[in-house]
Amino acid sequence: MTTLYRCITEDDTVRFCHRVSEALSKGWSLHGSAAMAFDPVKGVMRLAQPVTKQVDADYHPDMKLGQQ
Repeated sequence: MTTLYRCITEDDTVRFCHRVSEALSKGWSLHGSAAMAFDPVKGVMRLAQPVTKQVDADYHPDMKLGQQ
């Protein structure tokens, strides 16, 4: 068993919630709390949510994490 980790990031819009919800529906689990920070270049708030997933595969750097 391998634990995969990814961090979903997005501007503070409904798209962020949909991306996290999609990951959860595919077996990913929340890993800690979401974080929020202001992006002064874009002038928007940005959100980040780490997620993890257990898979029956060896980790390889070429893995497309969002497709697991």
